[in-house]
Amino acid sequence: MNHLLPEMPVRVSALRTLGAYANVFALESFMDELALAAGADPVEFRLRHLSDPRAKAVIETVAAKAGWRPGTRGGDGRGRGIGFAKYKNLATYVAVVAEVEVDRESGEVKVPRAWAAADAGLVVNPDGLSNQIEGGVIQSTSWTLREAVEFDGTRILTGDWANYQILRMPEVPTVQVTLIDRPGEKSVGAGEAAQGPAVAAIANAVANATGRRIRDLPLTAGRVKAALT
Repeated sequence: MNHLLPEMPVRVSALRTLGAYANVFALESFMDELALAAGADPVEFRLRHLSDPRAKAVIETVAAKAGWRPGTRGGDGRGRGIGFAKYKNLATYVAVVAEVEVDRESGEVKVPRAWAAADAGLVVNPDGLSNQIEGGVIQSTSWTLREAVEFDGTRILTGDWANYQILRMPEVPTVQVTLIDRPGEKSVGAGEAAQGPAVAAIANAVANATGRRIRDLPLTAGRVKAALT
């Protein structure tokens, strides 16, 4: 249901970004909170509440590849987290496990490694699909840890690349991608499928590493340090 407002005091349009990124961050962060409240492992909790075998398969696959063990999510500044989504409920299934290191003094978050499992139906170009998923995880890591456009009361302050922070090459995580080929299924889009699960996995890993749930992005050093003090 919607209500059209043809006359507005300012010109509005869609922000050029991915809605799934923010939505999956919120949904999958809350999924981890539910698992914690239930005293359950986050992987087991997701599997318990899923009936789609393809959804279960990507979660089980990425957990196995990452060597996920129930009850060992992290602490003392180190942690792992998981995120899952079926992009737009009709495209590629992706599950991501991220490993983080959090400096409690500075608040700096590092993501040294990540694992991803993807089911895009029939795989036509495995190398292209793997690259797409890997690139999505890396882009999401940059968004999650660094990227933001800042404003004051009158203008945009982030006017150039010197002020718009992105992930540097030495900070890029090592990403291992596993594809699940489904020859009997149609090929579906994978272009924006990894970003949502990746941000959720990082946020959940930070919560597991620090014991504090941060609900605002990006997870800058200042924001994380403030949450820990």
